[in-house]
Amino acid sequence: MKATLKALSALLTYPTAEFQAEASAMQNAIEAEGVLPPAVRGGIVRLLAEIADGDIYDLQERYVLLFDRTRSLSLHLFEHVHGESRDRGQAMVDLAELYRRHGLEPSTSELPDFVPLFLEFLSAIPEDEARRTLAETVHILAALRQRLEKRRSAYADVFAALEILSEEKPDAKILGAILEAPDDDPNDLAALDAAWKEEEVRFGSDADAGCGTEGLASRIRAGRRPAPGVRSPEPRRPTVTHTSPTRT
Repeated sequence: MKATLKALSALLTYPTAEFQAEASAMQNAIEAEGVLPPAVRGGIVRLLAEIADGDIYDLQERYVLLFDRTRSLSLHLFEHVHGESRDRGQAMVDLAELYRRHGLEPSTSELPDFVPLFLEFLSAIPEDEARRTLAETVHILAALRQRLEKRRSAYADVFAALEILSEEKPDAKILGAILEAPDDDPNDLAALDAAWKEEEVRFGSDADAGCGTEGLASRIRAGRRPAPGVRSPEPRRPTVTHTSPTRT
């Protein structure tokens, strides 16, 4: 599963010429591992070929429209579940600490809940633990898949693959709540400005409500500010440093 997670992580990063050159190796690694069923594996292979052979500027523009300019398709996990901004800050700290306990020091250029970074982390830990941790986010992954399917985007296959790897069905109540949120049109700039408008940060006796030591799933309640000391990501073209999925 390690090589497949690495390849899926790379697929969700901003397209580059370097990635295009590695697409064939990623395809070989996914096919060699064989952890995805043929239908889903075929979708991933088609997306890899599409990126490998596509015009890099068109690919980059598509990526920005989908994942940078569409909040409902944000690749930051904690963006998709409602809650207080303080809750998200604590969840960021907890997730970063989980990375550190496994020997991964998160880069200061990206928030810990960025999906490619999360998948890179999962590829570095034991498979059983990786599946359990991935399963705790399956409702978010399913929502992203459904929204991308509605747009007929080939990226939907990446999230379908992640659902399968998690070996878990999404919680219908949580999934329904996520899907009830507005699904942005990246071409409606006025609506996007309103959607991304910074909300008030709450202080007081209830500011820490819900911040405990429970599992990742119960802490995925979105605010919009990172915790103190956790830097905000660049608004465009997030990057994750990947090792080759063909290496062990």
